[in-house]
Amino acid sequence: MFQTVTLPLWALILILGFAAVTFASHFLFPSVRWFFRRRMERAVAKLNNRLQRPIEPFKIMRRQDQVTRLIYDPQVMEAVRDYAREEGVPPNVAFEKARSYAREIVPGFSTATYFGFAIKLAQRLSQGLYHVRIGGADSPGLQQIDSRAAVVFVMNHRSNMDYVLITWLASKHSALSYAVGEWARVWPLKALIRAMGAYFIRRRYSNPLYRAILARYVQMSVQQGTTQAIFPEGGLSLTGTVGDARKGLLHYIVRGFKLHEEQDVVFVPVALNYDRILEDRVLISAGLQGIRRFPVRMKVVLGFTLRIIWQKLRGRFTPFGYAAVCYGAPLSLREFMTHEPDASTETLAEQLMQRIRSAVPVLPVTFVAAALVRCGGSCSRAELAEECDRLRAELHKRKAWLHLPQEPEKDHVALGLASLRLRGIINVESEQITTTPGEEPVLGFYAASTLQRCDAQAGIATDRGHTLQDPDTH
Repeated sequence: MFQTVTLPLWALILILGFAAVTFASHFLFPSVRWFFRRRMERAVAKLNNRLQRPIEPFKIMRRQDQVTRLIYDPQVMEAVRDYAREEGVPPNVAFEKARSYAREIVPGFSTATYFGFAIKLAQRLSQGLYHVRIGGADSPGLQQIDSRAAVVFVMNHRSNMDYVLITWLASKHSALSYAVGEWARVWPLKALIRAMGAYFIRRRYSNPLYRAILARYVQMSVQQGTTQAIFPEGGLSLTGTVGDARKGLLHYIVRGFKLHEEQDVVFVPVALNYDRILEDRVLISAGLQGIRRFPVRMKVVLGFTLRIIWQKLRGRFTPFGYAAVCYGAPLSLREFMTHEPDASTETLAEQLMQRIRSAVPVLPVTFVAAALVRCGGSCSRAELAEECDRLRAELHKRKAWLHLPQEPEKDHVALGLASLRLRGIINVESEQITTTPGEEPVLGFYAASTLQRCDAQAGIATDRGHTLQDPDTH
């Protein structure tokens, strides 16, 4: 028993390695995880004191625990049995398929990543590229939302900057959980987005089992009070207008809602607009071709980014105009289903999209582009001024959100014309303004949001003014 045993060096190293791994996995790692878990819980508790809507425990639950809870949900287990029966595969194979879908969907929210890195980065990007304005956030309806209600922000989708802008502006309210398409499932973006609490959804190649798991995840997160942010259009606008809604996620939320339970679900319409959309020509080209493929080359993106950085370093960068976010009138799902018990998800979706359209802010470029389109794309300065006066009066009548600076040094017509001229969309010669040949689709793209606002139904009940604020003074 006490005899000396001779071992080769490689065997000794292997034994010591196994012993170290066993010690770490059974004693060291649990202690380290407990230490950091306690620190995170204290940080979240401190953070919740300044958030209007505290971070719910469901959101900071360990990712593996969320996956386990999801796949063992009774409705998911029933979907697994149905899948096994319909596909003719063993139940354990179907269960492993469900587990892989759950791992694909469930995020791994990191408080440090979201509030320590993402918010600051979003703020720097937003304010570095645009003059940011916010409107409607003081609406009594928004302030009076029951603290126990689950909040779902429903937004129009103008640009990939939407994620950045709304993440920063909503950081005073709560941490948002996004539904993100398959485009973001690339390294290293995938890990970052998942750490920010976003979940990936397949728009193609899905099956009933996948949709059942996605539906239960959305329903469970809403029932636990996680603040959601969804783009009902399902993709970026190719025309510049607010399109129709895809009912998938809305249908999941409505189907999981219990009318007589204490918790309500409140939809908050959010409308975004920009004086310049970074990917505008890519979207316009896709719209003209009738496709939803955006062949963005990384070489072009990298070159564009480096050019902006170089201009900033030299102090020659000119911001891309204004970016604005406006909140519309909230809609309570309980009130909707009580007053319209026979209404469908389509009716709900249309009401939400109408509220978004009614909240879309009007900015200098979109305003001037709309006036030019109404003038036929070519006019004198005097004719443009007259059309701008008529358009402004019409927008005021419809209670549109206007961010049109009136100061002499910031005349909104001059700002809009300068931006369009700088990008080569229009030509200005003396007193005559004309659209550059071939740029008519671009001018129409920017005009569309304002022209749609003029055509939208009036009378949406809101308690709001008609100006936008700088977010730093809000």
